[in-house]
Amino acid sequence: MLRLIAICASLFVATAGAAYAQTNVNLGGITVDTSAAIEVTADSLSVDQASGKAIFDGNVIIGQGDLRLTAGRVEVIYGADTSQIARLIATKGVTFVTAEEAAEAQEADYDITTGLLILAGGVLLTQGPSAISADQMTINVTDGTAAMDGRVRTVLQQGGN
Repeated sequence: MLRLIAICASLFVATAGAAYAQTNVNLGGITVDTSAAIEVTADSLSVDQASGKAIFDGNVIIGQGDLRLTAGRVEVIYGADTSQIARLIATKGVTFVTAEEAAEAQEADYDITTGLLILAGGVLLTQGPSAISADQMTINVTDGTAAMDGRVRTVLQQGGN
């Protein structure tokens, strides 16, 4: 299940790769090559140089390798050094997908400065027939820990025929 939780952090870490010096991030068995091209498509993009924000709005799809993030809106907030991303906020229905796992939530907030990724609002993680859900999940991408809060429910399928 830790591998499942890691997919959420993986795409946000990959998307924020410009903030990191290394080119590979390994979270829960998923290796993300942060030097790989990131493709972003959206209905619109607005940039505010004064506030250091870029907002992708409408049918946002972010992809890097096998990882995909979709959301209604993604806000990119740059730090004092405008070449580095400080925070990513995805809202309006967020889905993370890899070839083997998926995660859904109403919103996701990744603060790169603290290393915390918070998924909130009907969080659902699936890996094959196994699933875990909660109101909120907090992932510390620095140390690889995660906590789920608010009516946690888990379905773990046992191996068998």
